[in-house]
Amino acid sequence: MADMQWSDDMGLAIELAREAAAEGEVPVGAVVLDAGGAVIGRGRNLREAHADPLAHAEVKAMTQAARSLGTWNLADCTLIVTLEPCPMCAGACLQTHVGRIVFGAWDAKLGACGSIWDIPRDPHVGHVPEVVGGVCEMECARLMTDFFAGKR
Repeated sequence: MADMQWSDDMGLAIELAREAAAEGEVPVGAVVLDAGGAVIGRGRNLREAHADPLAHAEVKAMTQAARSLGTWNLADCTLIVTLEPCPMCAGACLQTHVGRIVFGAWDAKLGACGSIWDIPRDPHVGHVPEVVGGVCEMECARLMTDFFAGKR
């Protein structure tokens, strides 16, 4: 059911991830939806292009969304990203108070939304966003597998 609800929006994130891969970036794409479901932020990894270790897709998408809304508070928003957020991005989700995190592929190395760590649901944190993982999981995982197979 979750796949059906978020699949169109994940499709946009997947396209952003493909753009990233085409430019030699790790293929992660993200979009932020407002309370009505409109896309108000888009991002893809830009670490190589910007020589910026913090230029993750989620951060780029949330920054654009905050500018669109005129506030840092994304409580009524949904972040949709092709890969489970890392600890930095999961922390950024908490700092923006994003209401929901939806991701595709699980990250067995740095996943911080349920696989290795579960930062959004840590009992020491006040804000607890909804987390939905595994949306279009196979397609999102294939992006990563194909990208890194090409690097070997």
